[in-house]
Amino acid sequence: MSVKPLDGVRVLEVAQFTFVPSAGAVLADWGAEVIKVEHPVTGDAQRGLVRVLGAAASVPGSSFAPIMEAPNRGKRSVGLALDNPEGRPLLEELIRRSDVFLTNYLPAVRAKLGIDVEDVRAVNPDIIYVAGSGFGSEGPDRDTGGYDATAFWARGGSADGVMAADADRPAFMPAGAYGDNIGGITIAGGVTAALYRRLATGESSVIDVSLLAVGAWATQFSANMAMLFGGPLPKIDRKTAAPGNPLTGGYRTADGRHVQLSMLQPTRYWSEFCQLMDLDQYAEDPRFSTFEAMLENADAAYELVRDAIAALSFDECKERLGRGTGQWAPVQDAWEVANDESLIANGRIAEVVDAEGTPRKLIANPVRFDGRDETLTRAPQFAEHTDEVIRELGVDDERLIELKIAGAIT
Repeated sequence: MSVKPLDGVRVLEVAQFTFVPSAGAVLADWGAEVIKVEHPVTGDAQRGLVRVLGAAASVPGSSFAPIMEAPNRGKRSVGLALDNPEGRPLLEELIRRSDVFLTNYLPAVRAKLGIDVEDVRAVNPDIIYVAGSGFGSEGPDRDTGGYDATAFWARGGSADGVMAADADRPAFMPAGAYGDNIGGITIAGGVTAALYRRLATGESSVIDVSLLAVGAWATQFSANMAMLFGGPLPKIDRKTAAPGNPLTGGYRTADGRHVQLSMLQPTRYWSEFCQLMDLDQYAEDPRFSTFEAMLENADAAYELVRDAIAALSFDECKERLGRGTGQWAPVQDAWEVANDESLIANGRIAEVVDAEGTPRKLIANPVRFDGRDETLTRAPQFAEHTDEVIRELGVDDERLIELKIAGAIT
């Protein structure tokens, strides 16, 4: 079995929902040993979500729920009461044995439970401490809770960026945990940089990643332009992604599907596009031969492209565009993404066996090492590994029973 990049790294995760746990999942994908500490009675609060975006979170008769599996795969789960004095020595021993500590608890809760930076570093001065939050560790909102729909999507600029000027409400995120998963892999990248720094210099880092900061990073082009011009950017009702370039933007096919064109050099691809779409008479039309001419005749060019695509079925359009050299893509739904040939060829759809022994599939993290396909292990059942992990700390069976009676573990 080949060695993964983070083999030998130990991660202790005290977090719930998706944002920070998805970072733990990526680190586990990359080879780290990740122990997830859950509340001994309720567990990760996300385990209680039986419906997501109006749909069932799992199929009948199976414990496999992607909302838990994706951000928790590859981990071991320990039910440990952080507020129980009997459990404190166990937590400290886990901290002592770990390289990284992950949490998304708010500062006040961290202080109450004794898991803030100073508390954890008092036990293990070399540990890399990671706090994921809605709005950052400083400033007026440091104690304010947030989800990706609020901190990343709404406040971070994405919602406004996809909202028409006359919209009566903001757009919804395109997928559940959309910002959480982007933020999670951001944290994972920060952790690997911190591990390298510790290896090179002996110094450990405190990492702070907020959903708001990740959202601002994702929309930085617009925010940077706003800062350049000193005010909000005007809403532009445009037909194409790039004004004057009909070979950009989304178009509807005859059967109600869509394709996205992104040919940023329109004069380079115009003749070829016309030939592919049986518009040969316009291939050398002087109205579209230079960018200046195309800009002057943008409406006419747009109508030609729109009508040509509208006359074809989705499959016909894909076949024709596939013969060209310009940049485009089909607009795919979730099922099509799950069966995308390029994702499969590059090992980005991975198999995992669930708790009942049934093969399932999950999207792999986007980073591929050494041409190797991802090998995933299912997410743990609630507190599945408590006894196993606590025994590894040197606790005998008699003490294990005492800790359970005291409510310190489950």
